[in-house]
Amino acid sequence: MLPAETQDALARAEAISCEMVHPHEALFSDRAANIKQSAVRDVFEISMQPGLVSLAGGNPYLQSLPLDRLGAAAAKIIAEQGLEALQYGGGQGTLELRRQICEVMAAEGITDADPDNVVITAGSQSAQDVAAKVFCNPSDVILIEDPTYVGALNTFEAYQIDVQPVLVDDGGLIPAELRRRIRELRAAGKTVKMLYTIPNFSNPSGVTLAADRRPEIVRICREANILILEDNPYGLLKFDGNLQTPLRAGNPDDVLYLGSFSKIFAPGLRIGWALVPAHLKQRFYLASEAVTLCPPTFNQMLVSAYLRDFDWMEQVRTYRALYQERCDAMLAALAEHMPEGVTWTTPEGGFFIWLTLPEHVDTYPLLHQGIEAGVVFVPGAAFTSVPGPSNTLRLAFSSATPENIQEGVRRLAPVLRAAAGTPN
Repeated sequence: MLPAETQDALARAEAISCEMVHPHEALFSDRAANIKQSAVRDVFEISMQPGLVSLAGGNPYLQSLPLDRLGAAAAKIIAEQGLEALQYGGGQGTLELRRQICEVMAAEGITDADPDNVVITAGSQSAQDVAAKVFCNPSDVILIEDPTYVGALNTFEAYQIDVQPVLVDDGGLIPAELRRRIRELRAAGKTVKMLYTIPNFSNPSGVTLAADRRPEIVRICREANILILEDNPYGLLKFDGNLQTPLRAGNPDDVLYLGSFSKIFAPGLRIGWALVPAHLKQRFYLASEAVTLCPPTFNQMLVSAYLRDFDWMEQVRTYRALYQERCDAMLAALAEHMPEGVTWTTPEGGFFIWLTLPEHVDTYPLLHQGIEAGVVFVPGAAFTSVPGPSNTLRLAFSSATPENIQEGVRRLAPVLRAAAGTPN
């Protein structure tokens, strides 16, 4: 018997709609109907139950940070600059941090960024929200990779945007499919505004957009007058350190670039950024300021101290080695334990591996069985705009030890074997 807390979280994760229980329900806007319960968030809650091995959460491994030195840095900021750190700040973010962010992006391959075009946001999630609000009317189209980040899906759908998938393969977004979808949607009278893409070690698939496809995708979108929303929180975490060139590099007018310190430093600080094309920056900035008024000054100052006074690139190199070890452990465990008919991606960086089961399998009901077996994953249906069952699931290796990864995959294998109908 599952604990009551787990049963409650599972019930929330499965809830699609609820009956009106209060007159105030009638006051909701049409937009509110598109705001969905996040299955991923509920799975995270489930993951906290004792005895479970969680392969669900895409959390960075913060234990490798120099927490004692960071604590001293935080205390120094409060003691010496407390009146500034605890006060309202500028809506665009501190100039020091915006300049430092340009240096971070230069390490990724974007060498022409201007601090004046950087807007500090509450993680890249906030930047996705602002972009959707600024550029899209209800029923406008945003093209997405299928699968894609569940947080972006929830954001876009909340603004009543028509989210349309584009096929991907092991090399990421397929340019011919992008052309076809644009042509098809416009023939149907649709207005296509943006392409949302996670080109490096995508969440959830772990797939990287092939280098030779990148300029072609930019060219397709430029010719179609479609803005590219490039979300790149994992780009620095390529295991071998040979980074892929961002779509934004050399294309300042065509790409709105999103970055975050959540994966390379600390997600709890909620500091991300948008590098906005100069001709679009003012409207984007004003919309961001209307939501957050100003990003938290203390958090920005702590990030600045980290970038200025710590060897942050050495920490990135530590993360690369740590995540590669865990990814290798998961790939080895999958090869050892997975039944015939189950396939998976082989990421070059990031946090995630994507499993595909035979077409007749629906992985959502398997979540219950996985929990009973002592392991948690995220069903693939959470990461697509296409309704109906999904035969996919996401595993995260970033926050689990190699030993827990091995044990978690071992526990998961019989569940998938039974669902796939594969003999022992």
